[in-house]
Amino acid sequence: MVVELVVRRFRCLNGACSAVTFAEQVEGLTMPHARKTPLLRSVLLSIACALAGRPGARLAALLGMRAAKDTLLQLLRSVPDPPQAPVRVLGVDDFALRKGDSYATVLVDLEARRPVDVLPSREADPLAAWLAGHPEVEIICRDRAGAYAEGARTGAPQAVQVADGWHLWRNVAEAVEKTVGSHHGCIRSAFAASPAAEPARAGDATQPFGPPAGMHDCLGRPRRLVARTKERYAAVQERLAEGKSLTAISQELRLDHSTVRRFARATGIDELLVNAANRQSILDEYKPHLHQRWNEGCHDIPRLHRELQELGFRGGIQTVRRYLRHAKRHTPPVTLRPAPRPRRVVRWIMTDPARLRADDAQELKEIRAACPHLDAAARHVRDFAGMLQDRRGDLLPDWMNRVIADDLPALHSLIAGLRRDQDAVVAGLSSPWSSGQVEGQVTRVKLLKRAGYGRAKLDLLRIRVLLRP
Repeated sequence: MVVELVVRRFRCLNGACSAVTFAEQVEGLTMPHARKTPLLRSVLLSIACALAGRPGARLAALLGMRAAKDTLLQLLRSVPDPPQAPVRVLGVDDFALRKGDSYATVLVDLEARRPVDVLPSREADPLAAWLAGHPEVEIICRDRAGAYAEGARTGAPQAVQVADGWHLWRNVAEAVEKTVGSHHGCIRSAFAASPAAEPARAGDATQPFGPPAGMHDCLGRPRRLVARTKERYAAVQERLAEGKSLTAISQELRLDHSTVRRFARATGIDELLVNAANRQSILDEYKPHLHQRWNEGCHDIPRLHRELQELGFRGGIQTVRRYLRHAKRHTPPVTLRPAPRPRRVVRWIMTDPARLRADDAQELKEIRAACPHLDAAARHVRDFAGMLQDRRGDLLPDWMNRVIADDLPALHSLIAGLRRDQDAVVAGLSSPWSSGQVEGQVTRVKLLKRAGYGRAKLDLLRIRVLLRP
């Protein structure tokens, strides 16, 4: 489609005018010295704001609006700052332009829920200068950084500073982690003093090791000799009923001829079982001592053999070993419970008791009982969590005095820092305002920064942060 547009051309009546002539402009379509219509310019500006240089140029080409990446960046730089409404509640936080090297500060209007400016550093002077030009600011939400505290105090002395609750909770967690690390020896001692509970397995002995009783062995199970005697007796009697000879039965069952003859001549199974149950051993006289020592926890067979020799036993150690092998096989090994790592203990202390699992709560209870210092730290954490949840900042001075009264050096360092910033901490524990919105905007800024592949300067990043919805 070809559009033919006819416009008028005017001559300037002023002879001193350098332009001499000028063309008529069509509202909404043309602008003086412009190579793009306002509509195309706004579309390209939206693409540049969303995707910046190279990605924006690729999208514009696919949409039939070819534009170089430098053109898109020039469009961004030519856009004036959006108009700013008065800011009453301001959020302040920093983000890394280059981690460990350079940082910037984002300012957020917490009531309008949008960023209002990006400052070139995280020092106190740029923030103080910005606040000096906005005397309407009444509340400043920030983290515990000293530079922001100094900048807010210098640039907006009339504003109330609010320390963010999440950062306060994090400071408490760091102090608790140092405390747990310094007292982890108490935790290891408490867990080493109690063996780990082993899950019950099928076939494990449930009663103490004792003397054999009739048809049962020392562990209370049916004796293997009794079961084997019953099987052989049944097999021999079955083949005798078929008319086989003792020699044939001996060869088929692979038993000695005298054994087959004994099973064949027995009047019943009870006769054989009595013999099996009453089999004698040179160890019989010393078995009560073995049972007693084994149940007391002495499972060292060489030591038990030496004790039996002192009592008059003349047998070898293998006799004792064979007798105790079943008891040793079915005695669960005594294993020490591994002590939880410090970070896990910190997580238990910092978690609401109602949200802890039953086993975690039990282990934390044991730790608190074993170490008075950790018990005091956990108690102080619960009190601080109550203040934070109920917004009772007025209770902070009493809480700090109670912490100082206990021997907790890491928490004492925390208290010293809270005293230097006490007004902001009390406001943070009492006010509904926080830096949650600011943290979300920082995440958004990081996304925009990474989309620029690290090539965009701060001015372009600032424009994208302020213009992009």
